[in-house]
Amino acid sequence: MTPEPFTPAGTYDPAGPPPGCPAHGIGPGGLRRLYGPGAEDLEAVYEELRTEHGTVAPALVHDDVPIWVVLGHSENMHMVRTPSHFSRDTRLWGPMQDGTVKPDHPLMPHLAWQPLCCHAEGDEHLRLRGAVNGAISTIDHRGVRRHINRATQHLVNKFCERGSADLVSQFAERLPMMVMCEILGMPDEYNDRIVEAARDLPKGTETAIASNEYIMDVLMRLTARRRAEPEDDFTSHLINHPARLTDQEVSQHLRLVLIIAYESTANLLANVLRVVLTDPRFRAQLNGGQMTVPQAVEQSMWDEPPFSTILGYFAKQDAELGGQRIRKGDGLILGIAPGNVDPRVRPDTKAHMHGNRSHLAFSGGPHECPGQDIGRAIADVGVDALLTRLPDAELACDEDELEWEETISNRHLVALPVKFAPKPQQDVMARPAHPVPSQRRTDWQVSMPQPEPTAPAPAAPVPVPEPVVRLGAFQRLLRWWRGE
Repeated sequence: MTPEPFTPAGTYDPAGPPPGCPAHGIGPGGLRRLYGPGAEDLEAVYEELRTEHGTVAPALVHDDVPIWVVLGHSENMHMVRTPSHFSRDTRLWGPMQDGTVKPDHPLMPHLAWQPLCCHAEGDEHLRLRGAVNGAISTIDHRGVRRHINRATQHLVNKFCERGSADLVSQFAERLPMMVMCEILGMPDEYNDRIVEAARDLPKGTETAIASNEYIMDVLMRLTARRRAEPEDDFTSHLINHPARLTDQEVSQHLRLVLIIAYESTANLLANVLRVVLTDPRFRAQLNGGQMTVPQAVEQSMWDEPPFSTILGYFAKQDAELGGQRIRKGDGLILGIAPGNVDPRVRPDTKAHMHGNRSHLAFSGGPHECPGQDIGRAIADVGVDALLTRLPDAELACDEDELEWEETISNRHLVALPVKFAPKPQQDVMARPAHPVPSQRRTDWQVSMPQPEPTAPAPAAPVPVPEPVVRLGAFQRLLRWWRGE
């Protein structure tokens, strides 16, 4: 099947099939809509498409614009790893060229071309991506992990004495922004407004433009400040990279890094905590030591990735993918969530994927997420530190009362209410104590097993084995992720 039989956009009758009708969610040409009534459960929609069309299926996005959704794991990997055939330059999309996609299209924030590394190709991509990678390589990962722990303690101190909290609004949506503000070199800019703006910007709401203007103003001021007075932070290293990015390029890439890192990590934190609190099997494996927090994070990226899809990739020439004939100018959706449950790689979706990092959560190929190690660190350290402070935390509502906001891009948990015995505040700057069985070996002790002391520690400071072990393992992981 090719896009040729697709009915042009604009022929949909709003007074069509009523809710509940079998034809609801079906658009021109009998194609399935990925939006609106009938698309409330996109996971079910993707499985219907897989059954009907296979690993690559035709579908419709907003305003009934035709697009291919890639459902197969290997097909997604082939697409992202073949830049000679598939590009992220949205200007190549046929509906964009012929005016079918209007400037006010609901997905324009995802589709509007910008001079960013995520839309660039060839030498320009190498220049821009090289600057981003170079700045990331200067990050002190050990220092970042210390900051994540301190930020977690700071957030928990705000609600620990009450014995209740919403781990989405009071933790998952705040920790990533605190960490990213520190990494970018603007810790003083962290406040409620920047958190709210980052949540609002990708939604396409009426206030999204104002939110974008606020964030860009913050980042442009930061760029000017660091251009004049560089420091040892991500922004300064991005500015001073040999690629010589302009102030506009710097601020735009700062926004890209900030928003993508924030949104994906907030979702990841909420998803991991939800599963820990609601899935008895998952919790039992953590309690029994069969799974560590880093492994739990990887499992979550298989089961509920922070971004369910990415728009989009565009065919540079005629090609074949998943048995479908793809024409030059066709658009394709990177199907992260449906690709992760491809029956060919996961015949049993209930089975745990211990040690398997071949999920699609960070994409792949030339546009693979360059900051994935930071996202993993925020989730690993943040979840471990939170559960250590609140070992008796439990869900404060029935699981079926939890609600999500779902878009074509992701599925965001609205709230995660928990209750626990009130706890005293802790010194944010205090270094974590060495685990002692009578104090920390609770049901929530999920870190990598460490040797237990056989005698009281001496009064004089001595090297502590746990941080050394963790540092070595983390550095080995970093080298493995980078292919070194």
